[in-house]
Amino acid sequence: MATLNQIKIEPRAMIFRPSVELLRELTATMPNARLTGFDNYNVHTEVISRSKRSTYIIDDDQSRHSDQCISRKEGERLAILQDDYIKDAEMICVDGYIGNHPKFRTSARLWMERAYANIAAMQNLLYYPLDGTENDQWEPELTVVYTPSVVAEGYPDGRCISVDLEAGLTRVLNSDYFGESKKGGLRMWNSRIYDQGGLALHAGCKVIPVGSDQKVALIVGLSGTGKTTTTFTRQNGSGPVQDDFVALMPDGTIQATENGCFAKTFALSVDDEPTIHAAVCRGESYLENVAQDESGAIDFFDESYTQNGRAVIRMEDIDGAIDAREIPKADFLLILNRNENIIPAVCKLDAKQAAAYFMLGETRGTSAGGKDEEGKFLRVPGTNPFFPLLHSQQGNRFLELLRSHPMEVFLMNTGRVGGSYADDRSQKVRIPHSSAIVKGIAEGAITWERDPDFGYQVATEVPGIKAEDRGILQPRFLYHEQGRGDEYTAHVERIRKERLDYMQSFPGLENEIIAALD
Repeated sequence: MATLNQIKIEPRAMIFRPSVELLRELTATMPNARLTGFDNYNVHTEVISRSKRSTYIIDDDQSRHSDQCISRKEGERLAILQDDYIKDAEMICVDGYIGNHPKFRTSARLWMERAYANIAAMQNLLYYPLDGTENDQWEPELTVVYTPSVVAEGYPDGRCISVDLEAGLTRVLNSDYFGESKKGGLRMWNSRIYDQGGLALHAGCKVIPVGSDQKVALIVGLSGTGKTTTTFTRQNGSGPVQDDFVALMPDGTIQATENGCFAKTFALSVDDEPTIHAAVCRGESYLENVAQDESGAIDFFDESYTQNGRAVIRMEDIDGAIDAREIPKADFLLILNRNENIIPAVCKLDAKQAAAYFMLGETRGTSAGGKDEEGKFLRVPGTNPFFPLLHSQQGNRFLELLRSHPMEVFLMNTGRVGGSYADDRSQKVRIPHSSAIVKGIAEGAITWERDPDFGYQVATEVPGIKAEDRGILQPRFLYHEQGRGDEYTAHVERIRKERLDYMQSFPGLENEIIAALD
C-alpha cells in the first residue's frame, strides 16, 4: 500500500504554486482558450462531461464498494504509465485546502500538465488558499495527478480515472474536462469524512433570515436538478454558504469544501439567476464549453457545442456569501428531484422517509453526466455519484445523523407535474414556485396534509403560489381534475413497486429505511 510520502511526482520541469496572474497568462497561451467579452477565458474541451464509465476504485475487494474497481496491480501499472510520461513533461503544481476550518480542513494538491493550464487555474480558485503557516514539511493528504495527454489503452474511450482511497491519490488519464480535477479531490474527501463519523453531502448550503432569527438550509441534488439555482436564489436576503459539497459532521456542524463553485451556465439568465450571472461575467472567472462568437460575445442559451457549459466562480464575487465557519447547525434539508409525473413540488418527510428518499436519489439525468445519463430517469443514492464506498453506508449514516441531530427534511420536485414539457396538460414547477416553497419552509408558513398514497405530507397552501397552480402541490388533484385518475393510480402502483425493488438491492441497508416506502 502506498503512503503519502511515497507519492513522488518527478516532472522534467515544474511550475510550483503559481500565482493567479501566472495561471491566467499560461491559460492565454492555450490554442483552445479564447478571451471573452467579460475579459475572462473560455476553453472548449474535447471531453465535455465527467467520465463515469472510465472511473475505477483501486481495491482487490470489490465487495467494499458499489462502484467498479480495478486491482492494485493494475493501479500500479497505470501509475507507472503516467509517471513515465511525467518524467518528460512540464507540470503545474497547485496546493490548497478542501474546507476552511483550521481543525477540519484537508490539504490537497493538483499536478496538471502545463498545456492544460486552465484546469490548474480553475482548481486554484476552488481550493481554499494556503494561509502562510505551512512549512517545508507540509504534505497534501489528497493528491490528483492529471495528464490529458496520456491514453489509457483498453479502457472506455481510452480514458481512466483511478482512485486510491488508502493513499489519497487519484490519477486522471486522457480527459481535459475540469470536473475530473474537482471531483477527484472531493471523491476521496467523501471517504475521509465518512471515516470521521460524518457524511459528505452533494449539497449546497444557504442561510435565510427569518425575523430576528436565521434558518440554515442544505440543498441536496444531482447536477441539473436546480441545486445551484436553489442555493443562490434570494429569500429574505438569504446568503449562500456553499454550492456543491458540504460535510455533515457527527456533532451536527457543517463543514464547507470549496472557495467558489463550478456552476452550469446553459440558459443562465440575469433575470432568473442574477447572483450567479454577475459572478460568471467577472474577469476572474473561468468558462468551459460555453458558446462564443468570433467577437468574443458569450451566448448562454446556445447549445450548439453542448448544454454542459460551466464556469468556475469565486465565493468572494457572490453577493451575500457567508463563511461556513459562521453558521449554526442545519435547520432543514431539501432533497431535489427533477421529475415529470406525480411527485409534488414539495412534500414533508419524517426521519425514516427522509433516509429512504435520500437513498432513492430520483431525477432526470442532464448533460453533466454525459450521453449515458442525459434525459434518462435516474436513481443515484444520496444524489451523490461521487461516494466511493457502499451506497448502503450513505443511507444508514444519514439516518444515524438525523436521529442524533434532528432537522426537517423535504422532497422538492423542480421539474414538472402531470407529464413532460410536450404534454400541454402538465404544469412546470418554476423558479419562483420553488423560491416561494423555500421561503415558506424557512418561515413555517406552509400548511400540510397527509398524502394517502405515499404517506408523506403534501402542501395544501404555500404563500406566493396561486390557487390555479394547486396541481404542482397536489398531483392527485391535478390528475383527477383532468379525468386522468386511472393514470394516476397506475403511476402510484408502478412507482411503489420500482422503489421497493430498488431499495432491496442494497446489501446492509437498514430494514426500517426500506419499510418507510411500504
